[in-house]
Amino acid sequence: MITLEPIVIEGKTFNATTVALPKTTLLVVSNDKGYIMCGALDVGLLNDKLKDRNILAGRATGVKTIDQLLEASLESVTLYAEQKGIVAGMKGKDALLKMV
Repeated sequence: MITLEPIVIEGKTFNATTVALPKTTLLVVSNDKGYIMCGALDVGLLNDKLKDRNILAGRATGVKTIDQLLEASLESVTLYAEQKGIVAGMKGKDALLKMV
């Protein structure tokens, strides 16, 4: 099952995507510039193999819902995200607001 719904954070609209898989759930909140995601995101791959793409993304671990993802502290972020002022330890929703 895949669900996609708009969410609004401080007047800015993002897409919340949930993908229910056997024994896990993928969670992503995105806009046209970047995204935050659950622990399934491989930030190392984005920073190493895909560095030239300047992917704006962050990862939070231990989350099971979109609300938890928004409130969680990001465990890691891409190098490009750091250039935009997004840092590990920042709440997911605060990172998203820097992606507008």
